[in-house]
Amino acid sequence: MKIAVISDIHGNLYALMKVLEDIEDNKVDTIVCLGDLVGYGPHPNEVVAMIRRRKILCIKGNYDAAVCENEFNFIRENTINSFTLPWTVEELRAENRHYLDNLPTSLNLNFDGNNILFVHGSPNKINEYMLKDSEETETIMKELNYDILVSAHTHLPCAKQFDNKLFINDGSVGKPKIGRPNPTYAILNIDKDSGTSVKIHEVEYEVKRIIKDMKMLNFPERLISSFETGTE
Repeated sequence: MKIAVISDIHGNLYALMKVLEDIEDNKVDTIVCLGDLVGYGPHPNEVVAMIRRRKILCIKGNYDAAVCENEFNFIRENTINSFTLPWTVEELRAENRHYLDNLPTSLNLNFDGNNILFVHGSPNKINEYMLKDSEETETIMKELNYDILVSAHTHLPCAKQFDNKLFINDGSVGKPKIGRPNPTYAILNIDKDSGTSVKIHEVEYEVKRIIKDMKMLNFPERLISSFETGTE
């Protein structure tokens, strides 16, 4: 069983299209999306429509929740979000908001005896950062009643073993923080004979296209720069 995990698309249609092409090349069995389809980027409706059209299993991210409620409840109230939250709320079609609002906040799947929990932030909070080497992550993994935990939200891809439990973060499709604009995603391979393995995939896309779109819509320069450089 090969599972591709994507997340944090953040209204970046061009990055999503390229990642889905790469996933098709890798011949996976299923795709799971860990949320944050919208926010920051200029294509919220197009991204939601593509996820819906392809019937991709999806959970809700913290930015999705903030947009649905039009509140700074799960996101920071800063200059960038003060622009992108109201912009996305205004831009997002009612049917797409309804879709996001009704997404679950977690997903539990079992393959070949491997019990997997998929979340956006952490099992405790939709907007909690699980960093690879933090004490908080170690505590969560010790208390985890699953074999594998797959999360997102940090935009930093990683995989780490905690005793007999595996922790995975797939990174970000639309707004990476790896110091490059390249999208990342994860492929989790579960095989009865060879065991469980995970690989982080990094792909390139035409970042100039989204920069052009953002400039045409008068998005803040600092936000545009973050897409261009792959930094905060």
